Amino acid sequence: MSIEKRKRLFISWRYFFFLVTKLPMCLLAGVKVNKLSEQESVTTVPYNFINKNPFNSMYFAVQAMAAELSTGTLVFLHLDQSKMSVIVTGLKAEYLKKAKSKITFVCKDGNKIVDTINQASKSYDSFSCSMTASGFDSNNDCVSNFEITWSLKRKK
Repeated sequence: MSIEKRKRLFISWRYFFFLVTKLPMCLLAGVKVNKLSEQESVTTVPYNFINKNPFNSMYFAVQAMAAELSTGTLVFLHLDQSKMSVIVTGLKAEYLKKAKSKITFVCKDGNKIVDTINQASKSYDSFSCSMTASGFDSNNDCVSNFEITWSLKRKK
């Protein structure tokens, strides 16, 4: 599948069916891909009763899910899945402020994952790529930072 076809999966009506079959919790939480280019991915998650914790802020796992999707869309965009095994092997989170509005996650690590995929495609060894996603509230204040580590290994 070409990059353009994979991009359309996340920014068209096909996204609904992708969520139903592959990521139903994202559908329930209302996570959306707002922008996807070869270098950058932007996802949003609303602040609502499903995503709210007892302390009147967004539940930390909902933020992690939206942050992972912002990095994962870049992985999926650049990857020929039939030739590579992919898994998340690490997650570091830093919560800076209560999330009390719609949160926008931005990942600009497209080049990093391309380099890692290129390395992994030349060997049967496992390679890791740490990608950063930062979450911003409606006032454009950073509420959280995530470092998500993806492991890639060429299939034999």
